[in-house]
Amino acid sequence: MDSDDIQTIAVLGAGNMGHGIAEVAAMAGYDVNLRDINEEFVQNGYDQIEWSLGKLAENDQLSEDEADAALDRITPLVEMSEAVSDVDVVIEVVPEKMDIKKDVFDEVEAHAPDEAIIASNTSSLSITDLSEATERPEQFCGMHFFNPPVRMQLVEVISGAHSADETLEAIEGLAEAFGKTPVRVRKDTPGFIVNRILVPLMNEACWVVSEEDATMAEVDSTVKYDIGLPMGAFELGDQVGNDVTYHVLEYMHEVLGEAYAPAPLLEEVVEEENYGKKSGKGFYDYEDGEGAQVPTDEIREDVKHRLLAIMANEVGNLVGGDVAPPRDIDQAVMLGAGYPDGPAKMADDAGLDVLVETLEDLHEEKDAERYAVSDGLREAAEEGGFYGGDDEESVEFSAVSLKYPGDMVGQIVLDREARMNTISADMLDEIGEAVDVLEEDDDVRAILITGKGDRAFSAGADVSAFASSAEPLKGIELSRKGQQTFGKLEESPLPVVAGIDGFALGGGLELAACADLRIASDRSELGLPEHDLGLIPGWGGTQRLQRIVGFGRAKEIVFTAERFDAETMYDYGFVNDVVPFGEFEEKAHELAAKLAGGPPVSQKLTKRAMLKGWEDPDAGLELEAQSFGHLLGTDDLMEGITAFMGDRDPEFEGK
Repeated sequence: MDSDDIQTIAVLGAGNMGHGIAEVAAMAGYDVNLRDINEEFVQNGYDQIEWSLGKLAENDQLSEDEADAALDRITPLVEMSEAVSDVDVVIEVVPEKMDIKKDVFDEVEAHAPDEAIIASNTSSLSITDLSEATERPEQFCGMHFFNPPVRMQLVEVISGAHSADETLEAIEGLAEAFGKTPVRVRKDTPGFIVNRILVPLMNEACWVVSEEDATMAEVDSTVKYDIGLPMGAFELGDQVGNDVTYHVLEYMHEVLGEAYAPAPLLEEVVEEENYGKKSGKGFYDYEDGEGAQVPTDEIREDVKHRLLAIMANEVGNLVGGDVAPPRDIDQAVMLGAGYPDGPAKMADDAGLDVLVETLEDLHEEKDAERYAVSDGLREAAEEGGFYGGDDEESVEFSAVSLKYPGDMVGQIVLDREARMNTISADMLDEIGEAVDVLEEDDDVRAILITGKGDRAFSAGADVSAFASSAEPLKGIELSRKGQQTFGKLEESPLPVVAGIDGFALGGGLELAACADLRIASDRSELGLPEHDLGLIPGWGGTQRLQRIVGFGRAKEIVFTAERFDAETMYDYGFVNDVVPFGEFEEKAHELAAKLAGGPPVSQKLTKRAMLKGWEDPDAGLELEAQSFGHLLGTDDLMEGITAFMGDRDPEFEGK
């Protein structure tokens, strides 16, 4: 079955995950049968969907008509025969117990069409074992959503030992149709990708405290304010549910061995039913205490290396076991856990040799299996990193990606979708490197810069990643770094187009201001919110914006800190064109391609003269005169005249 053939979906289980998946499917235009074991459960799930769609409409994330249409596509059911007898895909979302799931699949087999695909939303159980409980293991795979499904972008698509390629491709296509980003888990392994990274990391944090090597405050301070993760390890455990972490770890321990034995501290909080926020108390107290209060100044270097080493070892296990390559692992963890960078990239940055040595020292000191260096990590260390170390012939990117969509266009994609393409220090470096790569490519005549995903061009600077830059001198360095990087785009000899879809806020708007032309989808929102934070636009926004929209409008945008729709920013002169969302990609490429077909030498000299004239009008006029004289002797001029006389499009060669 091809993903294009899928029209009707059954979602089995109307709890938080089930009704969330049903809502996502209905919003994407699919007919959905939402089934649970009794009327009360399924009606409650349906009511939750109705409430959620209403909130989305209230917040202008979809229209009231779209919300009503999505709700109309959902049918709440109790009878399994009604739910699955005429569907193309069954998504199972029942409790995380192998026996319960197998019983459900027995019922499904009795009623579902022979060609229907079955996908399990299990977060850890073996896809192979589950598939063997059906009569169609080749039509079975994992489809693991993250909570809440309406907001979270990642879907892990997991291959069991029997899953056919056609099945996996169909479910990946379905995830994309849902507006999600599928990441293939190529081999069935406990924890898949995201939990395989997160759970051992949280367990190691518990071991650190259990063995009295550091305090809980020191661990969370290090994780949040030095490693730079969105939450401390214990803070995250309370958020996810310590019982959930424990049960996933139990399964990993059972299948993978002693290296995944739960730490005493984790066992203790679960035995005491201190599951975290949902129970009112976990590692932190949310009822009688202040909850997770993570100090900013209790960072420990030894704790940092220990936790990064554990994380790198799991990346090594996944890579060495052919579960997923480093880039897919990084994408999955960034999307599923909100990491500012992927674990493979973070490990490379820390130095794999250092992390291997850390594990070896811990293994010798504590004689614990969890510190045994994985073959994948050792091999990556010998090769200079998970991304292969420094390669002079090619540049590896993780925060941006390069595309070549044709028509002499080179496209820089801001590639931190899980963080709404917010700009980190690494992204600044990579934008500069990407500009260099495109400028050196003779086949590229124009640059198009866009954001990955359907939420944001860029929602601004990554505040959490820059939290350690709160000192004035570091702040000055950060501002200058951004100014210089964005300046490379402004000064590039190639014409630059910013394609804005979704949010372009703060640093994202400052980046767009460096482009020569800006095109935006009609659903975009733009603004500079720095004054709401007590800051100032620090990456050239105070200077470039006034050149584009004028002094008064620039002050309005900065001082009000409001978000402006694309049409308003078109009226202000910041956006050159506003196009319907459905036509955005095509129109953005067309604009870049049109500039790519222009005269390269003229474009370069025009940009140079205009920039110089802004700083010094007399100098700009002089450069204009010199450029005009130079262009009179070029082959491009003769081509332009000949094409004009012959009523055809010119073919400029930059000579």
